[in-house]
Amino acid sequence: MEHNAIGWFEIYVQDLERARNFYEGVLDVRLERLAGPDFEVWAFPSKEGALGASGALLKIEGMPSGGNSTLVYFICEDCALEEGRVAPNGGKVHREKMSIGPYGFVSLAVDTEGNMFGLHSMK
Repeated sequence: MEHNAIGWFEIYVQDLERARNFYEGVLDVRLERLAGPDFEVWAFPSKEGALGASGALLKIEGMPSGGNSTLVYFICEDCALEEGRVAPNGGKVHREKMSIGPYGFVSLAVDTEGNMFGLHSMK
């Protein structure tokens, strides 16, 4: 394989505006609306040639949020900073920042739509 295993992620939501405001507030980014024929899409920022994968929030009929078995980790400088923004933006911290040894640190949180996600940093 000559590329990273993950090329894209999707987070399914019921209230797109609420979810967009949550992720923009926690990650301190601006999402971009993409055109979709039968669904609404807001994409996370991405840079050509940068490490990691990009993805989007999607509202699609028949695709409920929460209860999924996929966990997305967002790359952070220090995950404690983003973790601190979770509750003020309407989410819940599931597990506070913890060491994963030589692989850095992670926090687990739940967004406004019931989706669990991770925050990862090396410090």
